Amino acid sequence: MMIAALAACGGGEPAPRSNVTVSSSDYRPAKQLFGAVSAGSRQSSESFGSYAKGCVGGAAQLPETGATWQAMRLSRNRNWGHPQLVDFVQDLSRKAARQPGWAGIYVGDMSQPRGGPMLSGHASHQIGLDADIWMLPPKRLDLSATERENLSSISMRRANGAYVNSDWTPQHHEVIKAAASDPRVARIFVFPGAKVQMCKDETGDRAWLNKVRPWWGHHYHFHVRLKCPAGDNSCVNQAPPPAGDGCADAQVWVNNILNPPPPDPNAKPAAPKAPLTMAGLPAQCSSVLSSH
Repeated sequence: MMIAALAACGGGEPAPRSNVTVSSSDYRPAKQLFGAVSAGSRQSSESFGSYAKGCVGGAAQLPETGATWQAMRLSRNRNWGHPQLVDFVQDLSRKAARQPGWAGIYVGDMSQPRGGPMLSGHASHQIGLDADIWMLPPKRLDLSATERENLSSISMRRANGAYVNSDWTPQHHEVIKAAASDPRVARIFVFPGAKVQMCKDETGDRAWLNKVRPWWGHHYHFHVRLKCPAGDNSCVNQAPPPAGDGCADAQVWVNNILNPPPPDPNAKPAAPKAPLTMAGLPAQCSSVLSSH
């Protein structure tokens, strides 16, 4: 059954309840404050809160260019994350570079220097454990800053996401499989047709498919989400995905795209969410924000 959409790259099942404490009296808009900070905090690396309500202390910056990756849209300054995320991205880029036609990966948004809500785009990506990997196979890794602002990824979907299109290749399958097979990964979000196609094509071990979840959008990139790092006691994991490979659930998404169920005449429009304030974030985010 489809889950109601969150904001872009929100992604997935709700997080379990936690005992993370929040500030109680600071009602300044969090996205304005976190969006204005240009560098990480000088703290021990730690993720606080949940993927869509938190921050990250001591974040590391993914270098703009490496042997097998390039960070895109540098003007956004979103190539930051928990050190485990930076390590993961570099590891995945080396695996991708082994695929025919792939020089590595183009890396889209990760997190802001101190995480937190963003001025535009994502509901998640707040605790330094999410990264968007472009579907565009890199042919070269010497793009200028201007090229990185203007180059676009390519869509992999057909029929509104019910199927993959002709740009989808076995190499896309293998890159996503490599990401999902990494024990640090909790979820990968892709459009429904891609999940169904991978379910059809996989002939070996299917355990990794459990982590690949259908979600709205995600046809220009796939979204990788890591588990909370060991020892980050104020980081809140999502509930584990249901058992099994998840292929039947993905097929339901596809069926609903092809034959949309009739709208519920009694459904009430969802009330718009109020912007997050500092009071709504874990209390530790105040010190992350103010750290020099």
